[in-house]
Amino acid sequence: MIDCEQYTDLDLIRLALVDSEYFVCLYNKYHHQLLRYIHRLSNVGKDDAEDVLQDAFVKIWRNINNFDRDMKFSTWAYRIVHNETISFWRKQKSRDVEYLTTLGENDGFVEDEDQEEKPNERAIQNVLDQMSSGYKSILVLRYFEYLNYEEISDVLKMPMGTVATRVNRAKKQFVKIAKDKNIKFFED
Repeated sequence: MIDCEQYTDLDLIRLALVDSEYFVCLYNKYHHQLLRYIHRLSNVGKDDAEDVLQDAFVKIWRNINNFDRDMKFSTWAYRIVHNETISFWRKQKSRDVEYLTTLGENDGFVEDEDQEEKPNERAIQNVLDQMSSGYKSILVLRYFEYLNYEEISDVLKMPMGTVATRVNRAKKQFVKIAKDKNIKFFED
């Protein structure tokens, strides 16, 4: 059994090129947070989110030789997962299939196995689901995945100045939707 904790992401990539068992360390390290990102971005059910993540990890494995070592692995993985999620949306939408689960009916998807979603989290997800996909993506990356502007720039392939502008516009859209829908996040 490999002790994954003793290796950096770059070490694991280098070792995975020789022994694929080390790739499992990367998968295990990022599985939960990337699955959470897919769910927040698309609000799909657990099975669909797992499918998107599996497709993304297959792409990561196939392209591991092309990984830019000047970039953080996590940022590169987010970019691939982001693209796979958007691709999934487009496929579902083009088939005219209901691709967003209704609020409260999420195929049993719970972010943390021991913790159920809180009312505020449902309200936030409700507002996010009504936002344009570009603004939703940027807010999820910034405020839920805690990426900095440079990392968001790498994930979305846009200049950092554009990231800053879109974060600001996305926050305004979020507040407007919440006000228009009379969605409150905290009890008065």
